[in-house]
Amino acid sequence: METLIDIPFSLDTEALIARARVEPGSEDAKEIERLAQVAMDAGKPKAAYSVAFVEDRDGDAVRIGGVTFRSNMLRANLRAVERVFPFVATCGPELDEAYPADGDMLKGFWRDMVKSCLLEAAGNYLSDHLQHRYRLGKTSVMHPGSGDATVWPIEQQQSLFALLGDVEARIGVKLTDSFLMVPNKTVSGIRFPTEKDFRSCQVCHREGCPSRSAPFDEELWGSVSGPRF
Repeated sequence: METLIDIPFSLDTEALIARARVEPGSEDAKEIERLAQVAMDAGKPKAAYSVAFVEDRDGDAVRIGGVTFRSNMLRANLRAVERVFPFVATCGPELDEAYPADGDMLKGFWRDMVKSCLLEAAGNYLSDHLQHRYRLGKTSVMHPGSGDATVWPIEQQQSLFALLGDVEARIGVKLTDSFLMVPNKTVSGIRFPTEKDFRSCQVCHREGCPSRSAPFDEELWGSVSGPRF
């Protein structure tokens, strides 16, 4: 497992204030500025990844690096792929320590907003690193639990963490008994080369999702929810 620790980031406080829809110069704006400064002082976004190889495909099962995953969609996306890049990217546990919970839901939203910026920095840095180091060209990503529950069940986070190794020791990300990750602003998945765009939103029925990045694709959904490969 490779780790990326010294990830640079910056925070645009004016953009954060605008995103939070608070009045510039107000007490709320000053609190957001304070949270941003705390993040600049204490924040340490991180990422971890490994290079793994697809060893076998059988039905809806794909064995990668000795670990078996079950997903029709993953099986389909990796049909002609040999090398993949499992990863975890995070805002880092330092911000949870710097932002002690106080029960204020609005401030909690602002904290998560700032943490999301650090997660974005980690994800972008990891993507650029992989592109430059491995000359990947066009890639797509699948995330356990993203899209409809049956596409790639969130329970397989456990297998992804097993494939990567001791993620908690290396970048401080814990996997809970319900397969959620701590810190909450953390993403995991498998990046793979592809000639065709794929986003988990294409196989997600959830309407009105604020994070949707692609429309639902009925044809693609039918291809993975029908008969097994």
